[in-house]
Amino acid sequence: MSDKVHIFDTTLRDGEQVPGCQLNTKEKIEVAKALEELGVDIIEAGFPISSPGDFTSIIEISKAVSEPVICALTRAKKEDIDCAVESLKYAKRKRIHTGIGASDMHIQYKFNTSRQDVLERGVWAVKYAKQFVEEIEFYAEDAGRADLPFLAQMVEAVIAAGATVVNIPDTTGYCLPWDYGAKIKYLKENVKNIDQAIISVHCHNDLGLATANSIAGVINGARQIECTVNGIGERAGNTSLEEVVMIMKSHKELELLNRINTPRIYPTSRLVSRLMRMRVQPNKAIVGDNAFAHSSGIHQDGFLKHRETYEVIDPHDVGVADSSIVLTARSGRAALKHRLENLGYFVTKEDIDEVYPDYLVMADELKVIQDEHLTELFGKLETKREQAAVKTNS
Repeated sequence: MSDKVHIFDTTLRDGEQVPGCQLNTKEKIEVAKALEELGVDIIEAGFPISSPGDFTSIIEISKAVSEPVICALTRAKKEDIDCAVESLKYAKRKRIHTGIGASDMHIQYKFNTSRQDVLERGVWAVKYAKQFVEEIEFYAEDAGRADLPFLAQMVEAVIAAGATVVNIPDTTGYCLPWDYGAKIKYLKENVKNIDQAIISVHCHNDLGLATANSIAGVINGARQIECTVNGIGERAGNTSLEEVVMIMKSHKELELLNRINTPRIYPTSRLVSRLMRMRVQPNKAIVGDNAFAHSSGIHQDGFLKHRETYEVIDPHDVGVADSSIVLTARSGRAALKHRLENLGYFVTKEDIDEVYPDYLVMADELKVIQDEHLTELFGKLETKREQAAVKTNS
């Protein structure tokens, strides 16, 4: 089995479904170019039949980028597939992503039909799309809650019909990592033609398990992860691109490779945040403002002695300029001395001992101490000493 994990970015499709965060075509092109520079393998550029804007954006993205595969989403309907084919006409490398519900929940309540009917409709959609595009990805929607033998039957049938990738979505974010991993393993072991397609994982974050489930999937044989920048997406979002990529980079023992240019992660995160007007939460892994910030005195002391005592990722690896020492009332003398020296002060242990009580009073009042506060604080100390020296000399 190949160790290469394909990164399928759906920021411009599933990610853009966040209410109030829609992009225009110009903005989508800007994001697509950033994703190409980041090194994603596939860009899911939109759902073309859903709106004229999505259709136009896929056409223009296809013209603007050349390296990634451009993917268009469809339902298992002729009009959807025809629209997708037309939208992809300028793509250098193209893929149609079609599918249908796989769980009894979806079959009964969404489609009001039978397992046999959805199976036939899924096979038909793959065969029809295969007439126009070589790369066909099939999604078995709500696979996370589907009956496993039936899911295996569906996967085998669509691969036989021409699917080159099969997407096993945890559509509602319900699965636990060991259960989801076991589903992928089951498919690897029970679908006789599974070696003719790539298994893809597409996990949602409703229970905060999207990243864990995606990693469990690739450990058990999936070789494509569907994800979004900053983990954006409907409801609680999708698998976070930056998280799965840096897990693979940090855990060499997994022997999972990808082609992401990791120093472009942070700039791409900020671009998506700015264009979608969706602030990244400060404690977000990898790209949040606090991801490489240290405020606890114990942590700051350890970090200043050796970075890896409290950081498993070098911030430079993801495009962050540097770690930061945030001065608060919890900060100790080591952090205070470090920050003062960065401001150009030569300070001794005695200096720190003398100024530290006043520092704590200031920190309790201001919550976070900025450089100008330290200048004021140390300036008072120097003034105090000068006055004492004048008094002594007189």
